[in-house]
Amino acid sequence: MRRRPTTRLIAVGALGALALTACTPGSGSDGTGSSAAPTGTVNTDPASLGQVTLTVWDQEVRGGQAAQIEELNKEFQAKYPNITLKRVSRSFDDLKTTLGLALSGNDAPDVFQANNGRPDMGKFVQAGQLLPLDRYADAYGWTDRYPESVRKYSSYSPDGKTFGTGNLYGLPQVGEVVGVYADKAVLAKAGLSEVPTDWAGFEASLQKVKDAGEQPLVLGNLDKWPAIHVFGTVQAQTTPADQIRTLGFGQSGGSWTTAENTKAAQTLVDWVDKGYFSKDVNGLGYDPAWQQFSKGTGAYLIAGTWLQADLGKAMGDDVTFVLPPKAQQAPVATGGTGIPWAVSSKTKNPDAAAAYIDFITNKDAMGVLAKTENLPVADTADQKAPSAIGQDVFTAFGTAVDDDSLVPYLDYATPTMSDTLGAALQDLLAKKATPEQFLETVQKDYGDFVAQNG
Repeated sequence: MRRRPTTRLIAVGALGALALTACTPGSGSDGTGSSAAPTGTVNTDPASLGQVTLTVWDQEVRGGQAAQIEELNKEFQAKYPNITLKRVSRSFDDLKTTLGLALSGNDAPDVFQANNGRPDMGKFVQAGQLLPLDRYADAYGWTDRYPESVRKYSSYSPDGKTFGTGNLYGLPQVGEVVGVYADKAVLAKAGLSEVPTDWAGFEASLQKVKDAGEQPLVLGNLDKWPAIHVFGTVQAQTTPADQIRTLGFGQSGGSWTTAENTKAAQTLVDWVDKGYFSKDVNGLGYDPAWQQFSKGTGAYLIAGTWLQADLGKAMGDDVTFVLPPKAQQAPVATGGTGIPWAVSSKTKNPDAAAAYIDFITNKDAMGVLAKTENLPVADTADQKAPSAIGQDVFTAFGTAVDDDSLVPYLDYATPTMSDTLGAALQDLLAKKATPEQFLETVQKDYGDFVAQNG
């Protein structure tokens, strides 16, 4: 899925040792909208739940997204005919617009996809509209299936103020990571056989591509948010991962106005001065930019795994994908998850809802995701992609998860950070703001939110 800013995508708190049973279903919620973790037994045998209807809202409407959920829903209904799925499929924008109103009403869906970020999942947690899933994580072994580096993206404190720690409120199916797409034909013109594996070599290759008469980096930043991914990639080369996580999750104790972040901002300015970006970088849209790249313009495109299918279809074996070349011990990369599946605190069938989420995220489901050109968020290394670029993506994401080297999207930080950071990066790339002015602007948004949220 193409990621949009503040539309998404850390440690889960200790899980209580709850007895598992296949007898009486737990209530899962007292119906009051309390955000406290419920207690009681858990039924992990969906066939014993009697006749149940689950209303499910999703935004799996495109290509492989639609294919995977349709197949998994069909399999679930066949295995558990006592549970009827009432699926409501909406576009991403429609789901985002209508979900909040639905959760506050008397006819909320049982299971739904809710964006990870503060304006969505954080707000729903704060309002007590989501069911904490910790006891189901314990019962189904989700903490074994999903490493902490993934679970953190769906975790909040019970009051919704702290993102990245606390209770688990959702499970994603797919993963995301921002890396480097490379056009091997363009690299060959510059005398390069592959993407350099270290940051110094990568920067040197930019000049080699420029000297060969080709565009080193493709970036269309008219929409403002694409430069966030580029800055995040550069920032990860200068700034410790823990510091980026503090900033990205909007937690207290961080600072944007550091020497490391100044160096990252200055790197972008240097790239502008050296002509590594096109002159119309702020006037070119995101879609036209990656489409130009797919037709042979430029050596590198710093972007996310959601472009895998489109670029693979257009470029075939000419395109490859790698994690950002590393300057640190591990190739730290911006990334996270697709939109998690959550459960309403008002559901009358929490055990059936949890069973459905378990089914569409289990190991077999990851295989279905892989064959339908999606990036499985779990067991990624065990899956076989249907294309070479798909396998590159699987390998890159699996490495990032195994190394615990994923850092959050920077616009997660505050409800207004996507607008603030996007506009500030446009000014930085246009040289209307110095690196120091850029960082002061972003620091004010972050600092004001942390002070208010604390």
